[in-house]
Amino acid sequence: MTQQGAVLQGYNNELVKCIEDLCMQKEELNKQIQQAEEEKNKLQHEIQVLNEQLECVCEDLAQKVASRNELDKILAETEAAYMKILDSSRTLLNVLKKEVGSLKHATELKTN
Repeated sequence: MTQQGAVLQGYNNELVKCIEDLCMQKEELNKQIQQAEEEKNKLQHEIQVLNEQLECVCEDLAQKVASRNELDKILAETEAAYMKILDSSRTLLNVLKKEVGSLKHATELKTN
């Protein structure tokens, strides 16, 4: 019976060692899980900060695009008005040249 007791004691010692090894593995896994959760929380915070920054940049971009579109409209209207002024100036110049030419012709006829 002593031999059976020794075998049983050997099994018990081995079982206790296996249980201790499993507990150590569990503790190590718990540490890894805690580290992974901390990294996850850190990344989620960074994502939130980046999303807020992205939102600000998008709003700023939208305002700048709207301003540029308004400037494009003003520029197109100004250029169109300027072209009308040029056209009117050309017409005025042509009329003036014609009038001057008519006056010269009329003066020449009177002197002859």
